[in-house]
Amino acid sequence: MNYHVNEHIKNTVRVFPMQNRYGLHRYDMNENPEGLPKEFVDSVLQEITPEFLAIYPEPDRFLHKYAKFIGAEYENVLTTNGSDMAIRYLLETFGEVDKEVVTVAPSFEMYWVNCCILGYRHVPVVYEPDLTIKIENILNAINDNTRIVVLLNPNNPVGNVYTEEELQRVIARAKEVGAIVIIDEAYHYFYPNTFLNYALEGENVVVLRTFSKLFSIAACRLGVIISNPEIIHYVKNARLTFDANSIALLFAERILDHPEMVEELIRIENEGKAYTLEELQKKGYECRDCRGNFIFVKPHHDAKEITKRLEEEKQVLVHAYGNELLKDDIRVSVGSKEAMQIFLDAFFEVDAD
Repeated sequence: MNYHVNEHIKNTVRVFPMQNRYGLHRYDMNENPEGLPKEFVDSVLQEITPEFLAIYPEPDRFLHKYAKFIGAEYENVLTTNGSDMAIRYLLETFGEVDKEVVTVAPSFEMYWVNCCILGYRHVPVVYEPDLTIKIENILNAINDNTRIVVLLNPNNPVGNVYTEEELQRVIARAKEVGAIVIIDEAYHYFYPNTFLNYALEGENVVVLRTFSKLFSIAACRLGVIISNPEIIHYVKNARLTFDANSIALLFAERILDHPEMVEELIRIENEGKAYTLEELQKKGYECRDCRGNFIFVKPHHDAKEITKRLEEEKQVLVHAYGNELLKDDIRVSVGSKEAMQIFLDAFFEVDAD
């Protein structure tokens, strides 16, 4: 066929998540292994009537409630179809073809994937062998061709975080060259420190939040962009008219109505993580608390082989890496103590000496 294909899209190489994960024990994609309490889910589902499904989504009621929840104003927040879509909107709005987007590497893949799709130059700042990142290397990567700088706090997959001083230096350097700074806080609540005030008070800073992690509605797809009103205005211009769906918005509203449930979700995850790290360390495993709802574990045997055996023999999914820096580790999503016992029992059996 003789048809045009955008060259940037044509040349983008994608690797999509595995399918057929239903019914398996899922510790591979940083989801909540068990999800929200069933009685809460059932109560929200009762609100979904035929009339509810017939009406186009209206995000404003949620946005007003969410703004109050985080101590912001309505003009500071915008919903998106997951934070994946937030990343696309921000890169489309503030990026430029053949100009640069600076991230650390490895990091969440959708930043470099969107750079490929949009024809931007991705500038990866690599980790040190000890899995630390030098802030000077990030600063040195920012130049007059930089349009966007991305900091995940904490970063996925390595789990490093940034100090206030480090962030201030990045923001100042980005401002010198006219770039915006995206601070991706997908794992906020697991790691409570936040740079939200910089997004609300600064000129060139955006914070991203998601309802897929702690809030446990990854299936519904809901993200939030938080920034000053001018940046929100520009992103609104790029946003699809009906972006976030009504079921996602309803569940998110009801989650915000139950702050006690949010606190309990945090407590359950913290307990599960502490228990898992303790049990692994008792058996001599080298572990890393990655600050989010996941940890790194170095198996006694080949990480990819252990990952394969866990899936095939125990129906347990974890994440292994081809990256040379991380090839000896597996990443394990964390949930309740009960959920983590399932992982531990399977892992200790499969990785036995």
